Amino acid sequence: MESFAFSTTSSLQSRFFVKSLQPPRSISAVRSPSIQIRRRRSSSFSALALHRSDHDVVVVGAGIIGLTIARHLLLNSDLSVAVTDARVPCSGATGAGQGYIWMVHKAPGTDTWDLAVRSKDLWEELAADVEREGYDPAEILGWKKTGSLLIGRSREEQAMLQERVKVLSEAGLRAQYLPSNLLHLEEPELEVGTEGGAAFVPDDCQLDAYKTVSFIEKVNSTYCLKGRYAEFFNDPAVCLLRSDKNGAVEAVQTSNHTLYARKAVVVATGAWTGSLLQNLVKPNSAPQLPVRPRKGHLLVLENFRNIRLNHGLMEVGYIDHQTTTTLSDINLEASESDQELSISMTATQDVMGNLVLGSSRQFCGFSREIDESIVECIWNRAGEFFPNLKSVSLDSSLNQQVRIGHRPYLPDGKPVIGPIPDTPNVFLAAGHEGSGLSLALATAEMVSDMILGNPTNVDPMPFSIHGRFSSNL
Repeated sequence: MESFAFSTTSSLQSRFFVKSLQPPRSISAVRSPSIQIRRRRSSSFSALALHRSDHDVVVVGAGIIGLTIARHLLLNSDLSVAVTDARVPCSGATGAGQGYIWMVHKAPGTDTWDLAVRSKDLWEELAADVEREGYDPAEILGWKKTGSLLIGRSREEQAMLQERVKVLSEAGLRAQYLPSNLLHLEEPELEVGTEGGAAFVPDDCQLDAYKTVSFIEKVNSTYCLKGRYAEFFNDPAVCLLRSDKNGAVEAVQTSNHTLYARKAVVVATGAWTGSLLQNLVKPNSAPQLPVRPRKGHLLVLENFRNIRLNHGLMEVGYIDHQTTTTLSDINLEASESDQELSISMTATQDVMGNLVLGSSRQFCGFSREIDESIVECIWNRAGEFFPNLKSVSLDSSLNQQVRIGHRPYLPDGKPVIGPIPDTPNVFLAAGHEGSGLSLALATAEMVSDMILGNPTNVDPMPFSIHGRFSSNL
């Protein structure tokens, strides 16, 4: 088992502590906890019979969003924080991701652009902090500044990519269009044809979710001895408790604990947030949050040596399938099994030398079953871009794993961040779809500033639930 020690006194505010790294947790089935809201006296069971714990903020959800919100509050305030989850960190979408901290597929001028820019800056600051402490960000975070390539193979895609480079450059990013001959110099094993090319953003980065979450957990846990942090994993939330005096939410009840929150409750439960929200406020008055699980497969080939990548790669089709559906196009009552499956080539190589290939998008509920036909489609799609893969058989002789995750999809393509209408001390942070890792630090900063009453670095209004979806105030 790999282990290492961090210094306990540093300019990082004693954020490191000595603890062995655990091997990556398996990405096993995750059940949606059912939360109801109750007044304490009318509850069918006694909250006092459970273990009571008092905190300033209680965060429901231990994915990358929930853990980074806790981290930001601990580092930038004197508040105490508890995090509770039905499973353990990296059990959901966080652990199944590819680790993009990319701007190449983002669009300047959209509501999420400033949030993405701010979050990337914060990730780079974190990696720099780790390096200044004398540690390797690649070892600690799985951090790689690889640059990213958004790839097209037709004249139409070539024109689109050239326009994208222009827009990204005008927005202040270093960006370059690479025609096929120059692209071949950057990625010799990539084949796009004579009409192909790519938008190249050399400052884009990637990280490893397991390493990063392990690091953030260690940072947070340094505050345990100070009485400011507590974790309650494998302890699903059961209900929220309201005060008998004023009706305000005052606690989160889990299977084993009653977690009182003096200042705020944050719900950051990814694809499960919509179903949970229906039980958070009074019947028939819950704001609609049509977040849906968008299942994805990633294929990981461990220590794969047949091809080597110099950058992270993504085909243009990834953008086309990312957020193309509008709210009016979705029939929320329709069978999710009837929803379209999309496959787009994405390829990265992590710091361990593993080749990570994706990706699929599919609405099929919370199924976590591996669909071998989808895995084969991902492999075949990658082979269209990397001819050397066609000579390799995707069989049991390869040391491989398949990651399954559920992206928290919202039809307007941006997360919900902010308080629930008429429940100002309960905050939502969900709906990041495939951008949870990349948007995590700016989301954490925004939620923390809202709780603390500080000005926000990014305008929060586009992310408010108010008026976003039908029946919302």
